Order: sequence, then C-alpha cells, then structure tokens
Amino acid sequence: MEITERFINYTKFDTQSDDSSESVPSTPKQLVFAEYLKKEMEREGLSDVEMDDMGYLYGTLKANCKKKIPTIGFISHYDTSPDSSGKDVKARIVKNYDGGDIELSPGIVSSPTKFPELKNHVGEDLIVTDGTTLLGADDKAGIAEIMQAVCWLRDHNEVKHGDIRVAFNPDEEIGKGAHNFDVERFGCEWAYTIDGGDLGELEYENFNAAGAKVNIKGVSVHPGYAKGKMINANRLACEFCNMLPDDQTPETTEGYEGFYHLIGMQTSTETAKLNFIIRDHDRDKFEDRKAFFEKCARTMNEKYGEGTVEVVLNDQYYNMKEKIDPNMHVIDIVLQAMMQSGVSPKVKPIRGGTDGAQLSYKGLPCPNIFAGGVNFHGPYEFVSVQVMEKAMNVIVKICEIVADYND
Repeated sequence: MEITERFINYTKFDTQSDDSSESVPSTPKQLVFAEYLKKEMEREGLSDVEMDDMGYLYGTLKANCKKKIPTIGFISHYDTSPDSSGKDVKARIVKNYDGGDIELSPGIVSSPTKFPELKNHVGEDLIVTDGTTLLGADDKAGIAEIMQAVCWLRDHNEVKHGDIRVAFNPDEEIGKGAHNFDVERFGCEWAYTIDGGDLGELEYENFNAAGAKVNIKGVSVHPGYAKGKMINANRLACEFCNMLPDDQTPETTEGYEGFYHLIGMQTSTETAKLNFIIRDHDRDKFEDRKAFFEKCARTMNEKYGEGTVEVVLNDQYYNMKEKIDPNMHVIDIVLQAMMQSGVSPKVKPIRGGTDGAQLSYKGLPCPNIFAGGVNFHGPYEFVSVQVMEKAMNVIVKICEIVADYND
C-alpha cells in the first residue's frame, strides 16, 4: 500500500475528540479507528500488537540483527481537533500544484494570497478537503508515515535496526493524549512524536501550559430597582477580560512570547463562566502569568465582595526542553537523519503543546518531528504527498543511524 492510499483511508474515520468529556477516550468513535489500526498493524506483520481499553495502541517491529541497539519509538495521535468537523472528510489530490488558487468546493477557495504556505509546495501533489471539514493530517499523516516506514524496513532486511516500537493514542487535541500512555509498557530509551507541521520542522521546546476557569457570581435584581443591589455578572466578565493586557493574546504574539487566550464564555446577569488558556515558554514568566490571574480575582473581590470571582488554575504540561537538554543525542540523530534524507532542518519552538512534552516529563525523552500537514484544525488544511514521503524517509534513516549508535 502506498502512503497516499494509507493516509486517505485514515481520513475516512471521524475521530474528533471532545474536551467536555470525562471518558477515555473522550469519544467512542475514536475506538472504531483504533480497532482498524490494530488490525492493520497485525496484518502488516508487527509483533506484540496490543490495545488497552482506553484505545492506546502499541506494537513492535522486531530487530533484524543480534547486536545490542537502543529500543526507540515513534508515536502519533489519531484524534482530530474539536475546532472543526472531522465527519465525512472528502479528501482529494491536487496533482502537480501550479501555485494558484485551489477551489475546494464551489465558492470555497484555498488561495496563496491568504495561505502563503501553499507557495512552498508548487509542483507537489497536495491532498486537500472539500472545504467543509478539516483533513486530519494532524495527525493521521504521522500515523501513515510511521506505518509506511516500518513496512519499508520490514521489506528491506539489508537495513539493520533494533526493536522499533510504535504507539498511537487518542485525545492529544484536548491535551490528554499522554495522560494514560504507559511509558513502562512502551519500553523505549527515547522516542519521537511525528506530529509537527511542514517539511523539516523539529521541535523540542514548547509552551508551559495551564487552563484557567473564572467563575463569577452576580446578583440578579429587577433592573428598575437595581441601584446598589445588582451585581451584573455579564459586565464583570467584561471587566475581568479588560484587566488582561491587549498585547498578550495569540493575535498579537509570536515566537517565544506568551499569552492569555479566552477560548469560551457563558454569561448571564447572575453567573458567568470564562475559560482561558495561559501559555509561556519561560517557566518563571508562566508562574507570573498564573499569579496575575489570581491577582485580578483578588482585585475584583475587593471591589465587589469576597467570593464574587473565583479562579481555578490547572497546569496542563511543561516545556520539554528541560528534559531534552540532558539528552541532546536524540536531537543530533534527527538532524543527521534529516540531512541524509535531503531535508533542511527547521528547529523552532512549538507555540503549543505536544504529547512529547508530557511524555518527556514521564521519563521518555520525546521531541517532535514534522508530519507535513499545514493549516491544521480547519477546512483549508492540506498535506503534500512528497513531504509525507520525506517524513517516512527520515523515520527510516533514524532507525538506521541508531543501529550504529553504540558502534
């Protein structure tokens, strides 16, 4: 099976996760795809294939030589983002992209004027949507690349390698992908998530991340008789938001700059609930941001009465750089693999998170490598067939380099 066919097969499964769910996985439909993947892994000859009741899949391509080689792993997630529908994805291939507008459906156009990243892929074959759903390259492209790589190694016994472990998990898009990942069962010295963006991306720095829920208790009184009595939670919600710096939002920051991001709100006169995420690469600045949220709540409580505003903070993940820095050989190997595969490395911080961050803190150093998708989480998402093939080649080359790692 070619990588294109493999990936398009994967996109036919609706695996959207749900951040309001308390179950694992967060949506039952993810298990449908997990069962399909399990059978595919077995059919392609992987050993030790197993799936737990939460949908975490593990398998092994056994070593083809007797010398001692570190066991390494490759990981991708199979859920897609809650931000855009993943149902009835209609993927199609734009052959030899000419650099112009792509009509996804009548009246829905993907244009390099709006998405200049398209210009980087002139002459390539692009897999796109019909403009009504996301594509799911995040991260089904990663799964396809891993599966294609282990199949290639299976069929090329002349390329020596140690035990190669693969794992596929649910719920990465809602920040829970690594929560139930069994690092001990996985049994690797280090691993790589294949979950990055465009060609050459290599990431081992990410945001420190927290979620913040702001609960506001108002007092509802008939507006004709409200003077001195009403506390309008709608207005207090606006006041809280206005206390946050205008220049520290996702829309106004880049690179290593952190932010506060309002991702949802429900308000009425009597109650208001605001849902934020807080991000910063620098751990000290991250702690300062959380403290600032609590300070805002105290300020408002002094003004409107104790208990009016409550802030609930929940740390989600931390910057993996703290765990990768003592293990820089895992980065050196990727850089070497990319160069040998004709890929120019683009090392940059992630303005987001990755399962690899949480896994690194669970004792498994795990940087993130490009999977090729662009414009994730929306209907203008696309992936280049040629970039997927290069990602597959990099995975193969990593395995080959590690085979000589202790020589």
